[in-house]
Amino acid sequence: MRFHHNKGWKRVHHQMKKLLFSYLKEKRYSLLFFGLFLLIFAVIYNLYAVDWEAYFYAAGLCIFIGLMILIFPFIRFLDSHKERLIKISSIEQDYGTLPVAETLAEQDYQEMVAALGRRCNELSTAFQAERQDSLDYYTTWVHQIKTPIAVMQMILKAEDTEEHQELSAELFRIEQYAEMVLSYIRLGSETNDFVFQEYALDDLIRQSIRKYAPQFIRRKIRLIYEPAEGTVLTDEKWLCFILEQLLSNAVKYTYQGSVSISVSPEKVLTIRDTGIGIAPEDLPRIFEKGFTGYNGRADKKSTGLGLYLSKQASDKLGIRISAVSRPGQGTAISLDLSSRKLEVE
Repeated sequence: MRFHHNKGWKRVHHQMKKLLFSYLKEKRYSLLFFGLFLLIFAVIYNLYAVDWEAYFYAAGLCIFIGLMILIFPFIRFLDSHKERLIKISSIEQDYGTLPVAETLAEQDYQEMVAALGRRCNELSTAFQAERQDSLDYYTTWVHQIKTPIAVMQMILKAEDTEEHQELSAELFRIEQYAEMVLSYIRLGSETNDFVFQEYALDDLIRQSIRKYAPQFIRRKIRLIYEPAEGTVLTDEKWLCFILEQLLSNAVKYTYQGSVSISVSPEKVLTIRDTGIGIAPEDLPRIFEKGFTGYNGRADKKSTGLGLYLSKQASDKLGIRISAVSRPGQGTAISLDLSSRKLEVE
C-alpha cells in the first residue's frame, strides 16, 4: 500500500513539474524581459554608484510581485488544462462548446477545430448513408439469390445420385457464403438488429444441427449430442450464426471420426471434432480477420472469416469464445453462455 502511494505521489509530482515547465515555456519571453530589466537597473545603479542594498531591496520587491503575478495565472492555467482534458473525451460531440478563448491564437485554433468537427460530421453522415445503402443492397441480393439456389436444390433432389449430392453440397456452401457477406456487413455497422430473449438452448442447437445434417451424412461423420437443458438469454439469429460457423469448420476439417456437442452445467457449450487440428503457433491467431493458418492455406478454400465473424458476434452477445486444439487430434471451441448477465426488457 505504501509503495503504491509513493508511486502515485511521484506520478502527480512528475505531472505537476511537466505542467510548470510548460507554463514557464509559455511565459519565457516575459521572464526574459523581466531579467533584462533587472540587468539594466543593476548597470544603471552601478554607474551612478547607488548603494547596492537599495538595488537588492527593489529587485526583491519586483521579484516577489512578479512571482505573485505568475502564480495566479498559473492556477488559471491548471484549471483551463483540466477543462480541456474533460472536453477531449467528448470532443466529437462538443467541439462547438470549447472553453472561452483568452487569446487570438486560441480563438483561431478553436475555429479550426470547429471547422474540422463540422467536416468530420459531414463525412460521417455520408459514410453511414453509403454503408446503409450497401447493407440494403446486399440484404436484397442475399434474399434474391436464395430463390435460384432453392430451385436448383429442388431439381437436384429429384434424382438422388452422387453427382447431385456433390452439387447440392456446393450450393449449400454458396448459400452460406452469401449469408456470411451479409453478416460481415451487419457486424461492422454501428447499428444492430440484436433482440435478446430467453430461448431453450436445446432448440437453438438442434436448429443449427438440422441445417448441417446433410453435410454430416455426406461426409459420413458421426454427430454426438445429448439434449441440453435450460435456457439462455441471447439473440437467436446471431447465436445460431455462431453455432453454424463452428459446425461448418468442424465438418470442413474433419475427414473421419466424429463431432460432439456438449453443454456443461455452467452453460459452457463446446463443439469438439476429431479433425486435423490447429498448429500451436496458429492457435492464438485463429480469431483474427483473414487469418487462415497452415491448415487453411493447405486447404486452399479457407477465407479466414468464419472464426473472425464468430468472435465479433460473440463479443456483441457478451459470450466468451475460446479454443483448444492439437494437430492431428482435433479442435474444441467453447462458448461461455453464462459470461454476461442480461435482463429482458
